[in-house]
Amino acid sequence: MTTGTPYSDTYWSEREIWSRDQTAAFQLDALKRQMAYVGERSDYYRTVFGQAGFDPRDLKSLDDLRQLPMTRKRDYVSAIPTAAPWGPFLACDPADIRRIHFSSGTTGKPAHMCWTEPDVERWADLFARYFYAQGIRKGDVMQLMVGFAWFVGGLGLAMAARKLGAALIPAGNGDSQRQITTLMDYGVTAAFATSSFAAHLSEVAAEMGVDLRNSPLKRMLVGGEPGGGIEGTRRRIEETWGADTYDCYGMIEFQPTAWETQAKDGLVLAEDFVFAEVLDPATDQPVPDGTPGVLVLTHLDKQACPLVRWWTGDMVVRDSRPSADGRTFARLIGGVQGRADDMLVIRGVNVFPSSIEEVIRAIPGVGTEYQIVLDDSLLDGAGFLTGIRLRAEVESGDGEALAKVVADTIRQKLTIRAKVDLVAKGTLPRAMHKAQRVVKQFGGTADS
Repeated sequence: MTTGTPYSDTYWSEREIWSRDQTAAFQLDALKRQMAYVGERSDYYRTVFGQAGFDPRDLKSLDDLRQLPMTRKRDYVSAIPTAAPWGPFLACDPADIRRIHFSSGTTGKPAHMCWTEPDVERWADLFARYFYAQGIRKGDVMQLMVGFAWFVGGLGLAMAARKLGAALIPAGNGDSQRQITTLMDYGVTAAFATSSFAAHLSEVAAEMGVDLRNSPLKRMLVGGEPGGGIEGTRRRIEETWGADTYDCYGMIEFQPTAWETQAKDGLVLAEDFVFAEVLDPATDQPVPDGTPGVLVLTHLDKQACPLVRWWTGDMVVRDSRPSADGRTFARLIGGVQGRADDMLVIRGVNVFPSSIEEVIRAIPGVGTEYQIVLDDSLLDGAGFLTGIRLRAEVESGDGEALAKVVADTIRQKLTIRAKVDLVAKGTLPRAMHKAQRVVKQFGGTADS
């Protein structure tokens, strides 16, 4: 893999400033080729196309894709044993596979995903585009504070750093004190971590007597969980690290999907890599820009395990107007707002865990760690939630008074009832990767 050549000082690729008509025309042409490839090479989709009466040659508009059903994670996982080990979604010769990663299992049993050589090259180029949009250039020193084993992100990020010509420290997501000393000693100017690990490292640095605001770090890139899109969490990271914070979005099935730029007006979708739909989760019908809906993605050019109408389960708000920095691909405003299946319904009020985090991050004295606990005591006679139990750490101040402030603020901002249990700093578990914020303890059993 060689160092890439950017299109300009601002844009990695000319595609980033295509007109909307150019983008739509490219997507339709790419979709026709991809659907023909998928229908021929994927055993799973050949069956799906036949059952739906769908012929790729009849694809005349982007809307025609809605003739096909959604593909969900459970469909992918349950199909693998029918053609083990690769499963019927594989659309290339197994000898052409160059990369295999596995899901984290946060939404079910871990499952593999495969890439061919062209898939890997495209993946690296998209990540390079994402880094470039956030101001990272040749000469930067990057510290990747994520796993490099099963986790899909680490190697993709490393490939992008190489394409940009940046120096790379593949630090992993352990050895917290060494993370801090390495960052300080080697002049690290950009780092990538989950937002929860970034928060944990700021605590470690404080215990070491290190003021991260005096570090050489200029950019903290966060991903893997919703924290970067939550204003209170972002603000806390920026205040403790003294660095600009940028959010990104991706998953093992689509790497990467969208990222924030220096304009900081939403996450720019890679619309030359995916065709994105935003649908009402109740009706599966498209919603207009500015309306929350579930993101559904289709690969425009993927060889190994192409996916069609993949139901991500992630709630987003799309804006198709140009970004302030001239980029014209559609943006996800506020990043991912939560998962459709994580939404809590409390006395008729729909609440995402990210909304609760946004509220408590703005309250002085509340620590970085918290848990939303759901148990039988919160259910009414019909089995519906009447409120939440919030466990959070006290960073400073009177715990009893602070608990009342937290409960009152949640009630005022979200119109839900919260039983607040504040505990000493260091009581709750720290996440080295993705934090589990919701703990379900119904029937005397715990399920995060």
